[in-house]
Amino acid sequence: MGPELHFQVMVNRNAELREEAAQHRLAREAEAVRKSRSEGARRRGLRFFGKTLAA
Repeated sequence: MGPELHFQVMVNRNAELREEAAQHRLAREAEAVRKSRSEGARRRGLRFFGKTLAA
C-alpha cells in the first residue's frame, strides 16, 4: 500500500470514528435529558402531594 493510499485510509477511518463518537455523545445526552425530565416530574409530583397532605 502506497503512502498516499495509507494516509487516505487513515483519514477516512478517523472521520468514521469521529462520526461514531458524535452519535454516541448525542445518544448519551438524550438519555441524560430524558432521565432528568422524568426525575424532575416525579419530584414536582411528590412536592405537590406533600403540600396537599401537609395542609
